[in-house]
Amino acid sequence: MQVSLRPIHDSDLPVFFRLTNDPESVRMAAFTAKDPTDRDAFDAHWKRVRALPGVLNRTVLADGDVVGNAAVYGDPGEREVTYWIDRAYWGKGIATAALLRDLLAEEPERPLHARVAADNAGSRRVLEKCGFRVTGHDRGFANARGDEIDELLLTLEA
Repeated sequence: MQVSLRPIHDSDLPVFFRLTNDPESVRMAAFTAKDPTDRDAFDAHWKRVRALPGVLNRTVLADGDVVGNAAVYGDPGEREVTYWIDRAYWGKGIATAALLRDLLAEEPERPLHARVAADNAGSRRVLEKCGFRVTGHDRGFANARGDEIDELLLTLEA
């Protein structure tokens, strides 16, 4: 499967909205929008993050199809990686390829940080395959679960 990244197009947003409304994906991601079904809030979020300077936003493609998004954002020294992949493509190496080969190559700053729900073994595996290491633990309110949950803090050093 050919995995690539490209800048986000307006036509990608309906796909992203559909992906962020998959109940299993939302549960695994845990730290989601308060109401993932609120299209106005979704559109406002993407309008804001696409306009922020210094944010590296990319669409993830698999064999030319939009299957998710990946980004690096934040202030120097605190930059964080985030991504969302269509559940139909989980376990196929797409997130790892998109992050390791493409997004991390495009973003020169190190260290980079990531957060993951402690029970999201798949996302943790992706990050570790890309060189991130667990550097801490935290608890945070997860909208998708309606409760505070444990999360892992990961760092990719220079």
